[in-house]
Amino acid sequence: MTQQAYAHLENATLRIDVEHEKKLQVPLHHLGGLVCFGNVMVSPALMHRLADEGKSLVLLDESGRFKARLEGPISGNILLRQAHHRMASEPAFVLEFARALVAGKLKNSRTNLQRGAREAADPDEAAMLTRTADNLAASLRAAAVATTLDELRGVEGEAARGYFAALNLIVKPQARAEFTLDGRTRRPPLDRFNALISFLYAMLMNDCRSACEAAGLDAQLGFLHAVRPARAALALDLQEEFRSILADRLALTLINRGQITADDFDEREGGAVMLGDDGRRAVVTAWQERKQEEITHPLTESKIPIGLLPFVQARFIARTIRGEMEGYLPYLAK
Repeated sequence: MTQQAYAHLENATLRIDVEHEKKLQVPLHHLGGLVCFGNVMVSPALMHRLADEGKSLVLLDESGRFKARLEGPISGNILLRQAHHRMASEPAFVLEFARALVAGKLKNSRTNLQRGAREAADPDEAAMLTRTADNLAASLRAAAVATTLDELRGVEGEAARGYFAALNLIVKPQARAEFTLDGRTRRPPLDRFNALISFLYAMLMNDCRSACEAAGLDAQLGFLHAVRPARAALALDLQEEFRSILADRLALTLINRGQITADDFDEREGGAVMLGDDGRRAVVTAWQERKQEEITHPLTESKIPIGLLPFVQARFIARTIRGEMEGYLPYLAK
């Protein structure tokens, strides 16, 4: 993340220098990939080695927006990719799959609000969070009977507006003046809360794209999200069920524990708000630590690091497309 850093290959290790001084050296076999924020230089030798070993190199701008991705030959089963494209042209399958994605997102968002209601010190605020959670339950029922993708997207969008409005009540009162979420804004985010979750969503998106490609799927071809040039629609689909339980929940934890403060943000011309250098480092560190925590997956009944959840779910997507599962089952948090 340090601007002007130089990442290069030294024997079988990744070495990072800043102003010709070694700051980090890691064996390549310990790396899943390399993600560079902003102006970071990468040697051609390291690029080649990463490609040879099937490890991705991802370039993001300083705020975490995707710029480019370098990887070796596409892996995966061509028969799976053919099935993926074939099922994407089946309206009934697309609607049912999209319905499962929205259900996962709404249920996990509702879990966040219910947890916030249980922990709220103010009875009125607890009641408001419970009421919004009940509204999401109504949205779940509406999503279950939606007959078109546009209708389903409308249900999801309306539920999301209510959910984001309620998140302010989960922020501790002493932090609300500095971290008020004034609706969902992006490109650019217009307040600190939006800046924080946008940054987390960017990292989550990178993990979801990697998961789709690792499973042999076409990350560009989605079901809920419309296909557009240069848009990883399937990765966006997969991201939906994890936004609230991975990104939003971590953002609230960082704010409420004082691990992120107003001083960690920069305000730009035009009203844009971005994480500063120290803030980005704190968030990336917390994100990596969170991904190492273990949970028991309700379907596999095995313990896995949280960071592997997108990869497990991407394989469930593949099984659903191949007809090995009757329908896609999103991950539901407790």
